[in-house]
Amino acid sequence: MLEPLLGKLNNMRVVLASGSKQRANLLSSTNLNFEVVPSNYEEDLDPREHTFSDFVENTALGKLNDVYEKLKNDSRQPDIIIASDTMVVYNGKMFGKPKTREEAIKTISELTKAGLPNFVYTGVIIWYKNKIHKFTEVTTVHMAHLTDAEILAYIDTGEHIGKAGGYGIQGIASTFVTRIEGDCNNVIGLPLCKLAFTLKNILNNS
Repeated sequence: MLEPLLGKLNNMRVVLASGSKQRANLLSSTNLNFEVVPSNYEEDLDPREHTFSDFVENTALGKLNDVYEKLKNDSRQPDIIIASDTMVVYNGKMFGKPKTREEAIKTISELTKAGLPNFVYTGVIIWYKNKIHKFTEVTTVHMAHLTDAEILAYIDTGEHIGKAGGYGIQGIASTFVTRIEGDCNNVIGLPLCKLAFTLKNILNNS
């Protein structure tokens, strides 16, 4: 969907405010020219004080503001900054990136033991001409039941590190995902279809 706009977009300075290789790879697949500027924003919002959508959108906004402050005095300022944040929700509880091996084991156990789906929320913030545009995409992920031995074996691969919910659907975790309802790219960390649609609306209405 971005293809008709690439001529215009690729004459702009587009910045992805993320250090995630997965997000950069996804965005690269659109043939968009962009640069990566990782955010140092400390993700410390209290989940109890936000709805799921507000949490990921506000965290993404924090990342965007951090990168904007880094670049605002450049000789060529950014034209577009894109930031996002992803969170897994299961049984009414948010799961971010596991901080320890034990937390990762507990998280994957919860997600795979009861036969209930988890929901992946990604909040996206786009800065363009001093205006903020935001949206949240939600994808439903169904997982197979895993034994304790299978959970430990998965955690031993290290794939859970740096992943919301402790799993990477584009990797080994795909072997225990039975069904996805919604945008698979959203689970990886960047909902490309909604992002492209939003960028099209922003540029066409500017």
